[in-house]
Amino acid sequence: MIEIKNLNYRYAGSKQQVFQDFSLTLTENNIYGLLGKNGTGKSTLLYLISGLLQARKGMVMFDGMDAADRRPEALQELFIVPEEFDLPAVSLEQYVRMNAPFYPRFSSEVLESCLSDFELPTTLQLNSLSMGQKKKVFMSFALAAGTKLLLMDEPTNGLDIPSKAQFRRVVANNMADDRTLIISTHQVHDVEQLLDHILILDQRRLLLDASVAEICNRYSFEYRTPGSDMSDVIYAEPSLQGNAVITRRAENGEETQLNLELLFDAVTTGALKNEWK
Repeated sequence: MIEIKNLNYRYAGSKQQVFQDFSLTLTENNIYGLLGKNGTGKSTLLYLISGLLQARKGMVMFDGMDAADRRPEALQELFIVPEEFDLPAVSLEQYVRMNAPFYPRFSSEVLESCLSDFELPTTLQLNSLSMGQKKKVFMSFALAAGTKLLLMDEPTNGLDIPSKAQFRRVVANNMADDRTLIISTHQVHDVEQLLDHILILDQRRLLLDASVAEICNRYSFEYRTPGSDMSDVIYAEPSLQGNAVITRRAENGEETQLNLELLFDAVTTGALKNEWK
């Protein structure tokens, strides 16, 4: 699906490399969570995959095609929802009529279903919507496009709490078997229930590249009350329940739910250093 090899990239006028000799392989039928602190290149990576930015060295391939070429047969299978965007001053009906023909598997039924889940009508004037409503409409169109690859940059920013739950439901209900979704986000609690695979970036390198199944098979995520035995704890943070901890999962131990924020903190602080080399 996506093959990135020996990628080097820096922005014009900057001496600092965003990526240096960076490699990554992504497969279809997965929802990837792309995580990292500010400035680690999450959005840049999405733009490189979409071909909106071009590598200075190395290659980014999508379905065997160089992403930088932005060939029509690649673009019809790719959709990116950036963190910030504008929609034209037209009705939704006009927008669909102008843009849907670019996507061979566009589905009006999926669009209507997504809008219904977001509690939005199908008769809308795009320039009269709030930012949250625009985001819901654009994400609905993106899912309706039926592309093999869908990229979303901070999709839950600007959404209220009920809308974030709607977002999870809309994505879960519209993921086809041959589709890959990459979600770049800081709002880990908004998406952790959706993710199949976790990628954590840190200054030009990958700290973690592992499936949720692998992570939960290796670790347990628990809460320990003050005074509890902590001798088996790999990483801990104080919480209202006591201490949120990561331990090694015992053989035949019960699987626990992933605590993505705790995992992110453990990985980026070095508590799990070298565990995923």
